Amino acid sequence: MTMTSQQAPNHVANNLINNNEVEAQNLTLIENWQQVKAQVVQACEQVLRLPSSMTLLAVSKTKSADMVATLARQGQCDFGENYLQEAIEKIQLLREQVQCEHIVWHYIGSIQRNKTRDIAEHFDWVQTLERDIIAKRLNDQRPDEMPPLNVLIQINIDTEDSKSGCLPEQLPELIIAMKAYERLQLRGLMIIPAKANTDAFKRTKQLFDDIKRTHPELSQWDTLSMGMSDDMGDAIAGGSTMVRVGTAIFGARA
Repeated sequence: MTMTSQQAPNHVANNLINNNEVEAQNLTLIENWQQVKAQVVQACEQVLRLPSSMTLLAVSKTKSADMVATLARQGQCDFGENYLQEAIEKIQLLREQVQCEHIVWHYIGSIQRNKTRDIAEHFDWVQTLERDIIAKRLNDQRPDEMPPLNVLIQINIDTEDSKSGCLPEQLPELIIAMKAYERLQLRGLMIIPAKANTDAFKRTKQLFDDIKRTHPELSQWDTLSMGMSDDMGDAIAGGSTMVRVGTAIFGARA
């Protein structure tokens, strides 16, 4: 259909409005990300830690691939996803895009048995491992041509009924079982503590250090995923090496 002379200016104006809105959203997103990075640096400096010892995981669940790409092109590497199908669509879409090839994808959602193959085939990290049966499936389903899957064991550090994760007393047995899985690389621990319970960070760090001491063969035992938008300063002070930040970067969930 041929556009009339009256329609053309309106069409152009609408495009300009849409483009301006996207540009403004991207600028806000980048500013938020830069502010969070600055907060991480400040928190590290307050406890005499090198900022390079911290990894910022941008939790991009429910956010668009375009938003992920915007931050990737600014230099953000690590992105966390909870919802498998949504995540796979983003991974496939961004895999070949310019300046997005360096993205490292972390699965941070619950793991059901029927999800393990897709997780093993698409992700670089899994942070929510809590059972040996899931570890075995991820190991067996990790493609041979891919590097071993980096995994963190999720600990239910405050033994909350509403939280996932293995109990601290179950950890030694799970680690022994996992050492046999050649397609998994055990890297450390992840927690979601009870609200306002900053003592959980210190207790998890003690667990982490105990494992490092008793299992020196775990050569890449180096990651403590603790802290989110509201408590990342306390988590860094407590020994976290990775903070998972969504809202403070991307805004409220869509």
